[in-house]
Amino acid sequence: MTTQLDSDLIAEYLLDHPHFFEEHAELLSTVKLTSPVMGRAVSLQERQMEILREKIRVQELHMADLMRIAQENDEITNKFQAWTRALLLTRGEGDLPRALVDQLKEIFHVPQVTVRLWTLGEAHADNWATLSVSEDARIFANGLSAPFCGPNKDFEAATWLEDGASVKSVAILPLRVGASPDAFGLLVLGSPDPNRFTADMGTDFLTRIGETASAALACLLR
Repeated sequence: MTTQLDSDLIAEYLLDHPHFFEEHAELLSTVKLTSPVMGRAVSLQERQMEILREKIRVQELHMADLMRIAQENDEITNKFQAWTRALLLTRGEGDLPRALVDQLKEIFHVPQVTVRLWTLGEAHADNWATLSVSEDARIFANGLSAPFCGPNKDFEAATWLEDGASVKSVAILPLRVGASPDAFGLLVLGSPDPNRFTADMGTDFLTRIGETASAALACLLR
């Protein structure tokens, strides 16, 4: 009478006896497995080599992906440093909004950028960045705890851009001092590319831009 062996029991036995194939080396060349790579039966040794090569290939792809991400992060860091340096080199306080906007466009290649500020000191009350802002826009800014990214759904902030009608996606960054619940402005980035700023994109870097912009422009407050 032939006993039907369960494949799980065989697998468990082999795991419990790691030296089995050392003791029965002749089986390595006689056991045949179907290779999904070569499309034919191969020995156990050949199949092990295929699996090992596949693992190495996956690891190489993963390493290449990590290298790409590292290079992208390094490029972003260099751009951020250049932008921050440009702000530090701006001598006139009243020139900061223009420098901030122009350098974001140039360094980060953002098609359209603008900023709107309120509650500024009297000395800066006539700055171009203090153009009319509705109460609804201020309430919207106060409600932002992080940058908003997504499609332009007729946001008032998008109309502040040079060509707001062409903007398909926006990033709207609240400007505030420290942990203050009240924002003193909005930094707006717009693009005709609907995929430039999306709801599922990471906002860590945009948050840093917002924090740096807030720190730079805080000197204009009353």
